Amino acid sequence: MDKAAVLDRVRGALWGIFIADALSMPVHWYYNPNDIRRDFGVIETYQAPKARHPSSIMSVSNTGGHGRGGQSGRIIGDVINHGKHDFWGKSGVHYHQGMKAGENTLNAICARLVTRTITRDKGYSAASFLQEYVRFMTTPGSHNDTYAESFHRDFFKNWAAGVPPERCSQGTEGHNTAQIGGFVMLPPVILAKLDGPAAAKERALKHLGNTHESRKLAGYAEKYAELIYGLATGADLRTATSSLASGMGINLEQLVPYDDIRIVHSTFGSACYIEDSFPSMLYLSYKYADSFEKAVLANTNVGGENCHRGAALGAVMGAALGESRIPARLISGLHDSAAIKAEIDAYVTALHADLLPKAEL
Repeated sequence: MDKAAVLDRVRGALWGIFIADALSMPVHWYYNPNDIRRDFGVIETYQAPKARHPSSIMSVSNTGGHGRGGQSGRIIGDVINHGKHDFWGKSGVHYHQGMKAGENTLNAICARLVTRTITRDKGYSAASFLQEYVRFMTTPGSHNDTYAESFHRDFFKNWAAGVPPERCSQGTEGHNTAQIGGFVMLPPVILAKLDGPAAAKERALKHLGNTHESRKLAGYAEKYAELIYGLATGADLRTATSSLASGMGINLEQLVPYDDIRIVHSTFGSACYIEDSFPSMLYLSYKYADSFEKAVLANTNVGGENCHRGAALGAVMGAALGESRIPARLISGLHDSAAIKAEIDAYVTALHADLLPKAEL
């Protein structure tokens, strides 16, 4: 595979994170697809969230740590997600209330942080990421999202108690640990060097361990890293996803004729848990292998955990098809499109100069 094609795929993988996440943001965790149709019709472009979320559980989510619980804790509001605490105790509040069309959710914003840090260091460093992650998350006004997943809340509960950042992910693996949200930051780590799939998997696991203490999630992350790396360096999407799914006892070809809602909600599961979301991601990427746009829009409109599943899917589709096959409107329509482009350009220049034409160096 020639250098230009690999570069196109690396860039596509990064764009895919942000595009798929932002498309799904207004209907994130809509578990009834009929609610999407009622509130938005069929989503085809970026939109802002409605004031009311029909299936929000933020009112019973723990503001002092992971999972469900009360709102007496102040990790949300005082340590991270400053000024957002009061939104968590009210029924029907949207997870991403107040965000604009085309904006990204927190995990995708953190993927940008990872990208910038790798670019600055000209390579991946867990210590550098942790330093920048703590600084970013604890700085008021650093982002505009209201919600933070359990792993963020647990990390900063530990950090606020004086635990060193390199140990803040440690704890008992539980109900909220093995979720596809842990994959959103991985593509820029996986593709930081084109030094073989084994090294890419090692980097992915190192990064995942910064925020998630989960053997189950790590097992899936190895599969995801192999997929992203393989696609970016020339693998065929349907062949790669079919092989992965087959190893999990799933025949993707047999599922293609069925409705997406049936497969994602009933066959696999539309929630964030990795054993549900990973096969759903493989199914959507296999079915819509020839179209980045169709894949990410199908993911959005099927609902459920579509932001983080979408970010993982978008990176897969971008790595398979390249930036050149992403519709221009999906790039330009992102709220921070110009800044994201500058970050991708800088990442490529710093890490993959060997793939660039000499005129661009």
